[in-house]
Amino acid sequence: MTKETWLKRLIGEGKIGRRDFLMQAAAVGVGAAAAGSMFDAAQAATPKSGGHYKQGLTGGATSDTLDPAQILDSYMINVSFGQLRNNLTEIAPSGELIGELAESWDASPDAATWTFKIRQGVEFHNGKTMTVDDVIASFNHHRGEDTKSAAKGIVAPIQEVRADGPDRVVFVLDGGNADFPFLVSDYHLAICPAKDDSIDWQSGVGTGGYALESFEPGVNTIVKRNPNYWKAGRAHFESVENLFIADATARTNALKTGEIYSMSNLELKTVHLLQRDPDLQIFPITGNKHNTLPMHTDTAPFDNNDVRLALKYAIDREEMLQKIIKGQGELGNDNPVGPANIYRATPEELPQREFDPEKAKFHLKKAGMENLSVQLHVADTAFEGAVDSGQLFAETAKAAGITIDVVREPNDGYWSNVWLKKPWSASYWGGRPTEDWIFSQIYSSGADWNEARWENERFNTLLIEARGELDPAKRRELYVEMQRLVHDDGGSIIPLFMAYTHAATNNIGLPEQIANNWELDGHKNGERWWFV
Repeated sequence: MTKETWLKRLIGEGKIGRRDFLMQAAAVGVGAAAAGSMFDAAQAATPKSGGHYKQGLTGGATSDTLDPAQILDSYMINVSFGQLRNNLTEIAPSGELIGELAESWDASPDAATWTFKIRQGVEFHNGKTMTVDDVIASFNHHRGEDTKSAAKGIVAPIQEVRADGPDRVVFVLDGGNADFPFLVSDYHLAICPAKDDSIDWQSGVGTGGYALESFEPGVNTIVKRNPNYWKAGRAHFESVENLFIADATARTNALKTGEIYSMSNLELKTVHLLQRDPDLQIFPITGNKHNTLPMHTDTAPFDNNDVRLALKYAIDREEMLQKIIKGQGELGNDNPVGPANIYRATPEELPQREFDPEKAKFHLKKAGMENLSVQLHVADTAFEGAVDSGQLFAETAKAAGITIDVVREPNDGYWSNVWLKKPWSASYWGGRPTEDWIFSQIYSSGADWNEARWENERFNTLLIEARGELDPAKRRELYVEMQRLVHDDGGSIIPLFMAYTHAATNNIGLPEQIANNWELDGHKNGERWWFV
C-alpha cells in the first residue's frame, strides 16, 4: 500500500481530524502542503448532511401542478421526480438502469410480460407503507380512454397491470418491448399512495428523499428532508428551496449574490465570464439534448430527399457550435441518438456529415432545383439561439446556391401555431434514454410528435423488430441501421447536441460522475449533491 493510499484510507474512515492527519502524514514523509490539499480534497468529496439548499430553476409556471400526469417542464420534474417521489427504476449517472422502488424485474421470452419485485418496507411521507396496490393505482392513473396524462403514449401498450402476491406487480403488454424497464423510469410514472379508485397526488406525498412543506406554483417550492428515506447516503440537505427564475440574467445575479447556490441553463454569452469567478464552479454536461430543423417530408420541396440532403450538406455545424452555443456541446449528425444512449452508432458506423457546398449542389441538381429558395420559421423559444442559428445557416447555404428566408415568429404561441404546422421550422428535444423511446415518439409512422411527417417502411419494420429483441448484439445491429436511415433519408436536420450548462457556488459538493440523461444530474441533484 502506498503512503497516499494509506492516508486516503485514514480520511475515508472518518476517524481522524486535520491536525492528526497532518502529523501522520509528516511521519511518513508527506509534506504539510501536499497533505493539507489531500485532506481538503477528500473532505470536499465526502457527502455531509445539513443546510438549506436554494436553487434557481427554469421551466416553471403558475399552472404547475403536483399531479405527475400533468408535469411538462423542468421545474416540476426536479421537484416531483427528483425530490418528492420515486419510480420503479432509475437511470444511474453511468447511464445504467438500476432498481429504485423495484428490486428486480424479469421478462417472458417474448418480452411482452414483465414482472417487477417491489421493494419492501418503504414508507410514504405520511407513514403509510408502500404496497403493490400503490404501484398499480399509480400506473392506472395514466391509463384509460379518458386520461389526460402526458404519459398516455408510454403506458398505451400496457394491456393489464396486476398483483402477483404481496411483492410483485405484473405488466402485460400488447407486444414485446425489451426497453419496458427503462420506460417505467419516466418522470410521470412516479409512485403515489393509492386513494379510493385513484391516487393521492394533491398532497405531494411520496417516498422520495424530501417531503413537501409549501408549494406556490410558478414561484417557489420548499421541501424538508425525509428522515425515514430508504436510500442510504442520499438526500443530504436538511431542506431545499426551489425558486422559479425564468430570466437567465436574474438567475446569474442571484447565484453571484448568494441568493441561490446553483442554477442551470446559463446564458451562453456569459459562460466565459462566470468561469473566471473563483467562487463558482461551472460544469457543462453533454447528453441527449439536441436542436432540430424538421422539414415536412410530405410537402414540396421537402418531399424530395435530394433537397433534404442538399440542406443537410449546406449547414456549417462546426461554425454553429462555436458561434451559437460557444462550444457548449458537440456536433450533431442528423441522428437523434445521443451520447447518453447505449446503441449510438460509432463514427466508423456513421461518419460525421461535413459542411460541403459542392455535395449540396450535386443533390440540388439531381432534384432539378439548382436555385432553391425556402422559408425557415424560427423563434428563440424553439431553442437558445434559434434565430441566430437560422441566420447563420442562411449565410452558409448561399455557397450552395440556396436562399433561406428566415421568418422570425413570435415566441408566444410558437409551439401551437408554428411547430408541426409550418413546412420547415425549428425545434429541440431533451432526448430519451433509449433508442426505441425517441424513435417511437418522434420518427415512427403515425407518431403524434413526428415533426417531419417522415414515413419509411423499412424503418418502421425495424422498429418493431428491435423493440422485441432481447439479444443486445442483434438490437445494436438493428438500431444502427435505423440511425443510418434517419441520417440519410429522414426529414430532420440535427445540427448540434447542446450541453446542459450548470453553475454552483464552491460550497456545493458534487459527485465524481454527474448524470447526462437530464439537466441537474438527471434532475436528482437534490438527493445527490451536498454542502461541503
